[in-house]
Amino acid sequence: MTRQDLIGLFRKMATEIAEKDFSHVGEEQKIAELGIDSLGMLELVGAMERELEVQIPDEQLVGIQTVKQLLDLVEKRVQ
Repeated sequence: MTRQDLIGLFRKMATEIAEKDFSHVGEEQKIAELGIDSLGMLELVGAMERELEVQIPDEQLVGIQTVKQLLDLVEKRVQ
């Protein structure tokens, strides 16, 4: 899965969960600024885990603030 695929997946999942259009979101965007709270973040990560068939321990999500940080973490688990 390419980085573009991952950002596309993030945009799709975030749009479904938050019911907003995230097609414009870039990697440097802060997740909190998108209106995604901690519960939304857990829903988003859970959806990505199911889609990619990976597991991301909750403790690894601590400190994740940007889309890039989240995608870096997901990318490590996918490989």
